[in-house]
Order: sequence, then C-alpha cells, then structure tokens
Amino acid sequence: MTVLPARAWKPRPGRSRTAVDSEQNRSAGGAHRRAVPLDNGRTAKGSVVLKPVAAGHSVRAYLRWRSDGRTVSRSLGTVSNSSSRFENLIEGWELARAAGRVRDEVPAAESWASSPSAQAVMRANRSRDTTPELQLRALLFEHGLRYRVSMQPISGLRRTADIVFPRARVAVFVDGCYWHGCPEHYRPSTKNSEFWATKISSNRIRDEDTNRALAEAGWTVIRCWEHEDAEVSAGRVIDALDKSTS
Repeated sequence: MTVLPARAWKPRPGRSRTAVDSEQNRSAGGAHRRAVPLDNGRTAKGSVVLKPVAAGHSVRAYLRWRSDGRTVSRSLGTVSNSSSRFENLIEGWELARAAGRVRDEVPAAESWASSPSAQAVMRANRSRDTTPELQLRALLFEHGLRYRVSMQPISGLRRTADIVFPRARVAVFVDGCYWHGCPEHYRPSTKNSEFWATKISSNRIRDEDTNRALAEAGWTVIRCWEHEDAEVSAGRVIDALDKSTS
C-alpha cells in the first residue's frame, strides 16, 4: 500500500489561529455550518481534524468541539483524497452533516417578517439541516448509503435538493409543512394573508416545475413531508435506489 503524503492531512506549520479558523469555515461552507447540537438547545462550534491511520496508508476525519470545559471528539470515517488536505476537510464536513452531527445556525429572521409570530415561523422553517432532514440523513447513513447534501441535481437549473444520489440519479426533498403548503398541517397566516397565500402558491408551482424538469432529465424525485415518519421516508428512498440499480 502507498503511504500518503503529509499534505493529505497535515496543516502547514506556523499558521495563525485565525488562518486555521478560516480554513475550517471555507471547508465547511461557512462559519454558520459548523454548529454542533448540544443539549438544552445549545450549540458548539465544531472543527474537522484529520489524522493518518494504518501507518499513513489512509486518513480518518474526526469532529471536535468544546463542551462544558472539555474537548469532545467523534470519529466521522475515512476520507478519500490522497493528496489534498482541504478536499479531505470538505469530505469530513460532508460526513459530519450526513451523520447529523452538525447543522446550520438558524439565521436571524428576515426584515419582512414583521410580527413576532411571523418571525417565529421564519426561525422554525430554515432552508436546510432541519430536524426531519437530519433524521432522514442519519437513517440513510446507517444503511451504508452515501450522498450529497444541498446540491443542484442538474447543472444550470437553480433547484437544490436536500439529499442527492448522483450516480443513481435520485433527488430527495424534505418539504416543510408551512413553506410547501402541506394539505394536513398548513395553516394560512392571519397577517399579510394575501402575501403569504401568494408565496405558498408560488412554492407549490415551483415544486411541480422542479419535479417535471428532473423527471424529464431522467431523475427520480422523492418528496417527503417534514411530518412523515423518518423510517417510512428512508424506506421510500431505499426502494427508489434499489429500482435504479435493477
């Protein structure tokens, strides 16, 4: 077996703490994507650490963070790039997200959410790394499946799926009940009702257009409501993957 060069895992010597933090932010996709969920709704800022294993024949990624005055580390798995530390950091963050170990920080409510109730809706309906999405990803990960997260299945088409299996051409969307007008749980807003009705209607139309565009390009689209049982949703995804390889 080939011994991997140090540049596959080892940071450059003499870097400042700011440079190290910047590298983590860039590889994670932004500082807001480094949140490690703790208990009582708290979060910690995570970092991906790379270590050589098996006498330098492979590199393993670990997620590390501080909690209650101590350092915590969890193994994420082996990364695949043989020469680029930065690419291995990116893969480490993807493994962390796939396993549900990190999430995006909830952004501040948009200025057009004028009332406290509307702001609560905005905070509860963040666009990615929602609890239902993390639960589904964790189940798929446990089944040995690997996938991309928050990816545009078709280059040039600005439609982002929550979970993507590029080789199998399966795109999974976990739709929030509010934003996508769930027939069971959607409740129209009592303030700015015309604005919100138009917004939700346009989202539904966009969803249908996305389904059509992906189907025409040979993709299988799986849409799961956030209220659905994660085990059921995972079963649907696995069935679709089985059909794509049969």
